[in-house]
Amino acid sequence: MNWQLLVVLTLLVASIVMFAINRPRMDVVAVGLLVALPLTGVLTVPETLSGFSDPNVVLIAALFVIGEGLSRTGLTYRLGDWLSARAGTSSTRLIVLLMLSVALLGAFMSSTGVVAIFIPVVLSIATRLRISPRQLMMPLSFAALISGMLTLIATAPNLVIDAELVRAGEAGFGFFSVTPFGLVVLALGIGYLLIARRFLGADTADDSAADDRTYGHLMRDYRLADRDRRVQVGRGSPLIGRSPTEIDLHRHGMRVIAVERRRWLQRTLRVTATGLSSPVVRGDVLLVDVFAPRDDLAEDLRRLHLRVLPVDEGFLAERSREVGLGEVMPPPNSAALGRTVGELRTRELYRIDVIGLRRGTEALPGSLAAERVRLGDTLLVVGAWDDVKRLTARSTDFVALELPAEVREQSPAANRAPYALLSVVVMVVLMVTGIVPNVIAALIACLMMGAFGCIDMPSAYRSIHWPTLLLIVGMLPFALALERTGGIDLAVDALTGLLGEGSPVVLLAGLFATTAVIGLFVSNTATAVLMGPVAIATAEKLGASPYPFAMVVMLAASAAFMTPVSSPVNTLVLGPGRYRFADFMRIGTPFALVVMIVAITMVPWLLPLYPNG
Repeated sequence: MNWQLLVVLTLLVASIVMFAINRPRMDVVAVGLLVALPLTGVLTVPETLSGFSDPNVVLIAALFVIGEGLSRTGLTYRLGDWLSARAGTSSTRLIVLLMLSVALLGAFMSSTGVVAIFIPVVLSIATRLRISPRQLMMPLSFAALISGMLTLIATAPNLVIDAELVRAGEAGFGFFSVTPFGLVVLALGIGYLLIARRFLGADTADDSAADDRTYGHLMRDYRLADRDRRVQVGRGSPLIGRSPTEIDLHRHGMRVIAVERRRWLQRTLRVTATGLSSPVVRGDVLLVDVFAPRDDLAEDLRRLHLRVLPVDEGFLAERSREVGLGEVMPPPNSAALGRTVGELRTRELYRIDVIGLRRGTEALPGSLAAERVRLGDTLLVVGAWDDVKRLTARSTDFVALELPAEVREQSPAANRAPYALLSVVVMVVLMVTGIVPNVIAALIACLMMGAFGCIDMPSAYRSIHWPTLLLIVGMLPFALALERTGGIDLAVDALTGLLGEGSPVVLLAGLFATTAVIGLFVSNTATAVLMGPVAIATAEKLGASPYPFAMVVMLAASAAFMTPVSSPVNTLVLGPGRYRFADFMRIGTPFALVVMIVAITMVPWLLPLYPNG
């Protein structure tokens, strides 16, 4: 062993130790490696920094932006809503649909982003069904990891392995090369979690799960729970042809809050406080607040040709993505004090409506238009999210007390959802057909999302997970350093010497196990950087095709089920699921073995070891 290899191995071991203890942060370790490697004399500065120009690094950054576009347009949350509706009260159906949905979405966007999006969705479903989050968070993380086995772009380790193949002079994998293996693993994973969930803890949810106030809390505090109505405008209604802001139903004890309208393949919803000028047409659905119920309300609705539609849990709570809700209070120097609610002219000045008023702990019933605002009163306002937040941020007459937990789920570009979907479809078609390189296809999708207004530049920059990119950039030069100093040959000799050269299947199993063990302590991306060159070199030594060896490492890198530090998706669910380190070891280790059996059985079958033999 030469001294340069010893230095490189020392740096490698030191980085693995720091990754394992997470001190300092992984991206800081990566930057430190970029500084240290040129000082060893093994690599030049341009070679060390070559990761910044790697197309896959740019591709991963673009995929973060695309995932943010899907989130901002509400496509991901709509999938969560569909999941909740379809699951009903069955926890088994919920787990099946959850894992299928997460795996499908994670196949085309960052699995870390998918998990971050689904955590609040799953927590709300768990609360509604009174299921412990422990039963659902592990299936969520497993499905996100399995999604990395469904398409080439699903996770960074896939792109790292593919880049190693290209660097070795091979053609690389196709977009769906990994999909057959992933589908089998997904089916087995769903069955496994349906059985293993009984070892995750109690079935009943902890009532103390969520401290955040939600729409439900606010509507109960302001006595709005029974005031929601959803009515459809029928033929001959006198409301047809009038703009929503012109409609005055106060004499009927009602006010129009928002209008739903069928547009394209979806229903769009706009709050009336924003100054809607488009006239009401037949088929529109009005969301109304019945602040003064009347005995003849049903007759009034009939005369107005308004058909009552079913409402499950309150129209505001159901549409929290589009309709904002906030609790505000006038400070001592507020010009609102002493005025009636009607005199505040909140719709004209701030584009919001006041729908509730509390004095002390008592919510005032009925119409609030003539009620004078006193010091200490709290007002509940409704409007578009931007307007609700703008009121509390810019007005000196009101201070924000609290925005509900649903503010985290708002979709600021919900009406651009069809364009976001179109952008993703174009990207996938370009990648599958190979008309342009993958990175160009992803950048085209980013430009489309920006042009269509699905995402703005500040959001795009914020969406990129820079620590992940720095980790990849910092680890990529190690492959070249190990190859130049003989480290790759040393690892291949050790692997073949330990397992023998007679049975390639045994070597595939050894590669999988080695990758999985390294993944116990290092992120799956860093593991792929280290093991990709070893897999390809092993195939070369045996005179075999590099594709099955690279595929096994690719599958093993995504099989990071055994520890909460193996992948960011495991770390994300650790707190919400109230898991311990041992929970991942206990549930993840058997399933990692299942994936290994699938890999060493299916890979040689679909990707022959000796295609010309």
